[in-house]
Amino acid sequence: MILKTAIFFKKMAVFKKKMVVFSNKVVLLHLKSKKLKKMKRTDCYFALAIVAIFLPFVLCTPLYEWYKAFNASHGMVMSFLKFGILSTMGEMLGCRISTGKYVTPTFGVLPRMVVWGFLGMGINMAMVIFSKGTPMFMEYMGMTNAVQSFVADGFSMNKLWVALAVSVAMNTIFAPVFMTFHKITDAHIAIHGGSLKALVTPIPMAERFAAINWQAQWGFVFKKTIPFFWYPAHTITFLLPAEQRVLFAALLGIALGVLLAVSAKKGK
Repeated sequence: MILKTAIFFKKMAVFKKKMVVFSNKVVLLHLKSKKLKKMKRTDCYFALAIVAIFLPFVLCTPLYEWYKAFNASHGMVMSFLKFGILSTMGEMLGCRISTGKYVTPTFGVLPRMVVWGFLGMGINMAMVIFSKGTPMFMEYMGMTNAVQSFVADGFSMNKLWVALAVSVAMNTIFAPVFMTFHKITDAHIAIHGGSLKALVTPIPMAERFAAINWQAQWGFVFKKTIPFFWYPAHTITFLLPAEQRVLFAALLGIALGVLLAVSAKKGK
């Protein structure tokens, strides 16, 4: 009798443990379900924000005409706005990939938008310098009609070669400096908790340089993304009409956000 009682209580203890495990699994699944629903909701909001930015220009012809006129006369201002908005959204997408959230406590949406705005102005300047200077250099090196082929309407093989040369020159000379400075500003914003204080606080450059993961910066960002993504991507950019290049380059900021997320994972 005593033996049967002991076996009974032992079975009850095992059953109780199984019930606890089962209830924990139910709670965990419930929490995961709530988190998944929340993530899907934020993904919808992000997609709607992108649609809200572009849809008015598609539906309203006068608005699009105003954009083209303003872009032609105030190119640097539009560069600030395009990169400030689109590239920041690209980084938010990258943050979503790497952390599961579009914004973390140290992300700093506003300071990133300001920094990206100024970086966008620098990118526009670089695009003007290299798109004007590289074809002239190619003619200096012996290619005939490089400048004329590059500015001509339509597509030609000569135009493709010049566009590729412009992309290679810009991404080899300018891009590494730009990418490194961008890495430093991101770290600076994060250290200041994503606040606007980061914009008025001097950056300790030597300290930030030393903190960069150069294995990831060189091994992935420089050695892989530049030749295998940015060379061909910006070749397409320079095949476009001049007034569309900066917008396309800003849209590539979304791709940059994804690449930075991959780079961050590799750097861990």
